[in-house]
Amino acid sequence: MAAGAFETVLTVGRMVADGSGSVPGIAVGLLLRLAVFTAALLVAARMRRGRAWARVTLALGLGVVGTASMVVEPLRALAGDETLRTALAEASALDLVFGASRTLHVTAVLTAVVLMFLPAANAYFSAARMAGAAEPSS
Repeated sequence: MAAGAFETVLTVGRMVADGSGSVPGIAVGLLLRLAVFTAALLVAARMRRGRAWARVTLALGLGVVGTASMVVEPLRALAGDETLRTALAEASALDLVFGASRTLHVTAVLTAVVLMFLPAANAYFSAARMAGAAEPSS
């Protein structure tokens, strides 16, 4: 989540600095990211309480869709005429910081998805399911 927030700051800073974003466009982008971050936090809170649906939602939503949204643009550039060497040679300091941030962000998301499905996590969700089944219904 922190890497995503940091990327947001970098993106807005870049758009303001180079004039590529209008105030309404930046505001819409910020509202969209705020909505995604808020939803992710709410679902993560449910996952922490042992809700299996929340684990699947985070894995699919952030792990698959979110990761795809972060890697499509760089892969498209590399699939075209641009090589990694060219991209790095032409990159500004801000581009390099953003690239490092994006790499960290993707790594954090993929690591989180793997950790959510390790045996210890499976045991946690099983125990939560059993505890929920053992509670008397009202």
